Amino acid sequence: MAITTRPRGTNDILPAKIGIWHKIEDTIRRICHQFGYEEIRTPIFEHTELFERGIGEATDIVEKEMYTFTDRGQRSITLRPEGTAPVVRAFLENKLYGGTLPAKVYYVGPMFRYERPQAGRYRQFNQFGIEALGGADPALDVEMILIPIEVYKAVGLKDFEVQINSIGCPSCRTAYREALKDSLRENIHKFCPSCQSRFDKNPLRILDCKVKECIELTKDVPVLVDYLCTDCSEHFSKVKEYLDALNINYSLNNRLVRGFDYYTRTVFEIISVGLGSQNAVGGGGRYDGLIEEVGGQPHPAVGFAAGLERLVLALENQNMEVADQRTPDCYIAQFGGQTKTEAVKLAYELRQAGLWAEFDYMEKSLRAQMKAADKFGAKFVIVIGEEEIASNQVKVRSMVTGQEELVSLGDIKEYLIGHGGEKDGSMEANS
Repeated sequence: MAITTRPRGTNDILPAKIGIWHKIEDTIRRICHQFGYEEIRTPIFEHTELFERGIGEATDIVEKEMYTFTDRGQRSITLRPEGTAPVVRAFLENKLYGGTLPAKVYYVGPMFRYERPQAGRYRQFNQFGIEALGGADPALDVEMILIPIEVYKAVGLKDFEVQINSIGCPSCRTAYREALKDSLRENIHKFCPSCQSRFDKNPLRILDCKVKECIELTKDVPVLVDYLCTDCSEHFSKVKEYLDALNINYSLNNRLVRGFDYYTRTVFEIISVGLGSQNAVGGGGRYDGLIEEVGGQPHPAVGFAAGLERLVLALENQNMEVADQRTPDCYIAQFGGQTKTEAVKLAYELRQAGLWAEFDYMEKSLRAQMKAADKFGAKFVIVIGEEEIASNQVKVRSMVTGQEELVSLGDIKEYLIGHGGEKDGSMEANS
């Protein structure tokens, strides 16, 4: 019988590669906390209506990519395709607007979209996002750009750049939509089918098309920033002023519109040079109307999100070491019987102290255990035999130098720590 394989568009993150994920996630938490953002965790599934109202019914995600099903209560449920709408729902349902504003939160977790799998893009993917809800200050827009920059620098990503634009508010964007449609109408039949369908529903998304012919056909269309109202223009000028003051390099991209209907004013993407046409490693923007759209009182807000698989791919492309480099502090070798019992006890004591201790579970010979210790990359091998039990001492061999010495069982923990043992959070401290 053939084995059952994982569903198309999903991925196993194996122990040999989990080290880079730990590094990224730890870095995200550390830097978000430095900026005053606290973690939030929302359900993996929500009522479908939340995404239809929040993301927009005319978007590709809602029309084509959501995993939606009817539960046993005949409710339409959707696996979350993105994190902003659930955070907004939590902001309203839990009355976070009654606390200190802006409410500043971040999240890390799985999202789901039914789209064509490709390098760095899966149907189940992990997303890191930050949201500031209840604040209109352009300085918050800048924080959304600064935090991922700091994360990317800290994990070792090189050759990335920031692109920004302003898509205005619903008021000034309406005039631009009409101007854009007027400039496209004569040649709309030459565009790809997706762009033709967007012409009436969401013409700004035509600017985001990656089809070469569509890009050429839109090269002379009006520029959105020329249609900004006074408030939107001043807001965007302040964003650029702050970025300049912080010496953050960025470029203006008049074609940048992002894919969700909820965006207003500032939008941005962070691009990694080595990823080809699908080169964005994160993006976001302001969404001042979304909270009202999903049923709350008007509150301005701004956010950012990044797929972690795309970031891992970018790091791998620049040949960054992705394996977890930590190895066991010791491997406890024994001869079976009572010596195995003593090995089990000693391993537990060392693990309680926060050390990484391994021993044999497969009834291997002493020689095979030594080979296993070498394969693990253990720093030391501790040999427990009948003589060692009787003398209350164990033989400790350095796997680096080959030197051996006898150490009292009562001192072995301090010996390992004193010779470079790496302590995790000690269980003794919690017991």
